[in-house]
Amino acid sequence: MGGLLTFISTIRWQDIVDVLINSYILLRVYILFQGTNAFRVLVGVTSLWLAQELAASLGLILTSWAIRGITAAAAIIIIVVFRNEIRSVLQVRNIKTFLWGFPAREQRTPVDIITDSVFQMAQKRIGALLVFPGNQALGEVVHGGIPWNGQVSNEMLLSIFWPKGPVHDGAAIVRGEQIVEVGALLPLTHRQDLPSEYGTRHRAAAGLAEAADALVVVVSEERGKVSVAKGRDLTPVADGQELSQAIKRHLNMPEISPVHQRKRERLKFASAGFVSFLIISGIWLGFTRGQDTIIALNVPIEYVHRPASYDILDTSVDEARLQLFGSSALIRSIGPEQVAVRIDLSKATEGRNAFAITQDDVILPPGISLNRIKPSTLEVTLDIPTTRQIPVQVDWTSRLPKDMDLTDVSLSPTSVSVTGGSTTLAKVDTIYTCPVRLDSLPKSGRTTAEIVLSPPSLKLSPSSTGLVTIHYRLVKSRTPQHQ
Repeated sequence: MGGLLTFISTIRWQDIVDVLINSYILLRVYILFQGTNAFRVLVGVTSLWLAQELAASLGLILTSWAIRGITAAAAIIIIVVFRNEIRSVLQVRNIKTFLWGFPAREQRTPVDIITDSVFQMAQKRIGALLVFPGNQALGEVVHGGIPWNGQVSNEMLLSIFWPKGPVHDGAAIVRGEQIVEVGALLPLTHRQDLPSEYGTRHRAAAGLAEAADALVVVVSEERGKVSVAKGRDLTPVADGQELSQAIKRHLNMPEISPVHQRKRERLKFASAGFVSFLIISGIWLGFTRGQDTIIALNVPIEYVHRPASYDILDTSVDEARLQLFGSSALIRSIGPEQVAVRIDLSKATEGRNAFAITQDDVILPPGISLNRIKPSTLEVTLDIPTTRQIPVQVDWTSRLPKDMDLTDVSLSPTSVSVTGGSTTLAKVDTIYTCPVRLDSLPKSGRTTAEIVLSPPSLKLSPSSTGLVTIHYRLVKSRTPQHQ
């Protein structure tokens, strides 16, 4: 449970937005291309890509390389072969339909196509025989059929039973969404109770229905009527709805109301959205958690919550070296403003304070972990700020010429106001200027020198200047020179 909470805490809001956007894009691809041949091939290419990732994770280098090549070639084939389908989907007049709505597709089942085609042939007085097999095999009672394996469509059925066609006198056998055989010869019934207007087609339909558990739809060429034969019943059919119900009962297809159909569609798209989310989440995990990288950064140390009564006089280090661990994608996206080391001084006291740098002091973007930090400890010296007037003294260096003496030296100002920690200032009795060389002084006059503050934590008050004017006088030495 703790590991799960740790993982959740590493997820950025950018990651959530990233996954949701790409999940929606994948869902839109499914909605726009569902039912097309391009979509089926795209599913196959996606399966190849997943297989390539699996092979790569298992270390199957040659297999991974081969599948990658096949996937790349298949992607090009989709664009070339199915460019018309892709163009028809992308050429929408309403951008809302493309980004949000559902494309207007004619949702017609094979049963609807068959019933429309049957009554269209009845209106045109085109004779037809359609066989819908049941559980029994028809090989022993049906002969002479030509293998067809064509998709059920209105054009296909009309062309098969067109009066001038070579197979129009035989029966077409329908399995699922395909016409599997055409020109099939059915056994004739020997019943004597059939109406006299029933011709050979009706007797063939009744004969097959008696010999097997198939359903046979017959269209009369002379009268333009439609009948259904099953078992010993040969029943006229008045309209497409009645014929559709008879076929669906035979095929055990449940009747679905429009309301229930809409619910099924909503459930279908909700399931597709959930699957899209799972797929994109898996890809995100593979990219962001699958390639681990270590990087080292030098980060300035920030001191926060310093007590108002204290000043920072000194620190042992100014920056920390962090060794960070995470995915290569996240490591590359790290910006300087996303990483910081902040030391809390709220509990610091006057004088020298030692702090251990822990993971709580390091601020990192989600998904990045701290592997190591140097140094692991640091020292911070705090003191109460105060101001003192401290005398200034010249830092003389080198020597005067042997025949010269330095007299009447005066400074302006003679002292300066210095601000710093009270402990530090208590140890400072004199402030010196920068070194002034005696051998470079001209004859009596004046010169200037900058004040040097030591230690560096000391600062001059705003009322004090950083320069001292030195007035001096050089005279001939009265000490006799020995030869």
